[in-house]
Amino acid sequence: MAGVLVWIETSEGKIRKVTREAASAGAKLAAAQNAPLCAVLFNGKDLLPELGNMGFSKVYTADGAAFEKYSGEAYADALAAAGEQCGADVFLTGATALGRDLSACLAAKLDAALAIDVTEIKYDAKPLSVVRPVYSGKLLADVELTAGKKVISLRPNVFPVTEKPAAAPEIIPLSTETAAIRAQVLKAIKAAEGVMDVAEATIIVSGGRGTGGAAGFKVIEDLARTLGGAVGASRVAVDEGWIEYSHQVGQTGKVVSPVLYIACGISGSTQHFAGMGTSKFIIAVNTDPDAPIMEKADFAIVGDLFKVVPVLKEELLKVVK
Repeated sequence: MAGVLVWIETSEGKIRKVTREAASAGAKLAAAQNAPLCAVLFNGKDLLPELGNMGFSKVYTADGAAFEKYSGEAYADALAAAGEQCGADVFLTGATALGRDLSACLAAKLDAALAIDVTEIKYDAKPLSVVRPVYSGKLLADVELTAGKKVISLRPNVFPVTEKPAAAPEIIPLSTETAAIRAQVLKAIKAAEGVMDVAEATIIVSGGRGTGGAAGFKVIEDLARTLGGAVGASRVAVDEGWIEYSHQVGQTGKVVSPVLYIACGISGSTQHFAGMGTSKFIIAVNTDPDAPIMEKADFAIVGDLFKVVPVLKEELLKVVK
């Protein structure tokens, strides 16, 4: 028996966008296999009505103290149990910080094939195949998943969201019994109120060394606010303490795939490009015409970001309004 099981990742009581993307990809995969699409939801009964238009035929719920805070062991136990009940052979998560951790824990528990940060699923391929970036995004690898069970984490903002007609999935409570947890999250440090996560933003305005300091990020924030986007940063800006790590884009930060990425005062090292190279459209603002980011940008502006960005903001305001 085959089936697809999706982890419903939530943040501050809301379903994350990447989960909706995973549900849509899962529905397409389940249809190709003529198999059911199921989900696991932890401590989120208030969210059950929202799952009705995401295509799930069954939703397994796990509630209780053991699931109040994320635990790779406890969550993997629950997903494995749900997968056994519904006969799932494919497990999907978002390639978020928690999704990457959980997918690895689950793959180890199930002795499954693991593919992380996937950007394409070849739905009709046998064996099931996926595409994922390798070597800091320099190459795309075709990966065949030949094991009986497969765990896949999907890069945010890559897979389209397709809502299904509202339906009432079967709700199945899971046993809350878990083995002794050896590692558990004790505290989650939240970003400032209202700060958009770069991992799921469709528009990102990033600043780098060229901002000159924390005060220099004001023009970056103003432009991001104008566009309704998120603020990103290079590793240099984070290492200097000009902005928090949660904004860092790159190989050692977050991997993003926005529709529009505006790089201001960022040279565009290989490590940074590895985190934003799949952006659909890239605009670069830099005083150095030979900076690596200028070659990779769809539109490059040679100039001082403190002169260019305010003008760009004013022009965009005319369009946004």
